[in-house]
Amino acid sequence: MEFVEPIRQVEKIRLMKRYLRKRSKRDFLLFVLGINTGLRISQMLELQYSDVINENVPRDYLIIINKSQKENIHLNHKVKQAILSYIRQGKFKQDDYLFQSSNKKAPITRQQAYRIINQAAIEAGISDKIGTHTLRKTFGYHGYKQGVAISLLQRRFNHETRGATLRYIGINDEKIEPPHIDVNL
Repeated sequence: MEFVEPIRQVEKIRLMKRYLRKRSKRDFLLFVLGINTGLRISQMLELQYSDVINENVPRDYLIIINKSQKENIHLNHKVKQAILSYIRQGKFKQDDYLFQSSNKKAPITRQQAYRIINQAAIEAGISDKIGTHTLRKTFGYHGYKQGVAISLLQRRFNHETRGATLRYIGINDEKIEPPHIDVNL
């Protein structure tokens, strides 16, 4: 497996979102969910409609079970908007996969998710190595830059050390600068 980078420039994220929104609401949701939750692509692809929607309203949290421990993953406003936009375009059953393949009752493959993300990156002019882990790394990178404690990211990514998490999200020793902690009350 090749090492991939987070998307560091917010403008590149905006360009990818713009491209994906025009292309497919499903693909747009895949991207937005990934960069806003830090979930693994395997976790996202297994999500069903009922995991994110309750009585036609997006849930506040996803419940993910990792190695027999339960984790609540917050769904922010941008994720909820993307969910609503996506589900308005069709009828879903409770047990439908959220990222259902167009030709069968199964989720898209990891390879298809990679193609979606990679094509959007090309359209946005990103030359770094991009893959499905890019979504997760982008979440961590921007979370750290916005003041999320590295210990919380370390726990989310299930890393043993702080250093492993910093390397994973693309923060090298020579680049370390203090995060921007903005309480903004």
